[in-house]
Amino acid sequence: MSNWFKTADGGVDVAVRLTPSAASDAIDGLVEDAAGTVRLKARVRAVPEKSKANRALEVLIAKRLRLPKSTIRVISGETSRNKIVRISGDPKDLAEVAATLADKP
Repeated sequence: MSNWFKTADGGVDVAVRLTPSAASDAIDGLVEDAAGTVRLKARVRAVPEKSKANRALEVLIAKRLRLPKSTIRVISGETSRNKIVRISGDPKDLAEVAATLADKP
């Protein structure tokens, strides 16, 4: 599975499938939908109200990558389970780092 993240101007964009109101916060590898789109599968305990789940996702990715949470932002899919998350920084360096998100901790 590939193409779940791509370099962008000023960072890397990661396609994510988010499950809110989960029992725990975790990144569960990659998932492919019926259309063949591959996304990073994540779950958070936060509820999907007032962007709480989106903020929890940003914090989860920041912790996993050991980056400042200010560099992680949901840029698309605010009210959808399918989101695009931008990791700001040098795209070349971040592409290697983003690839590790799909690895089991």
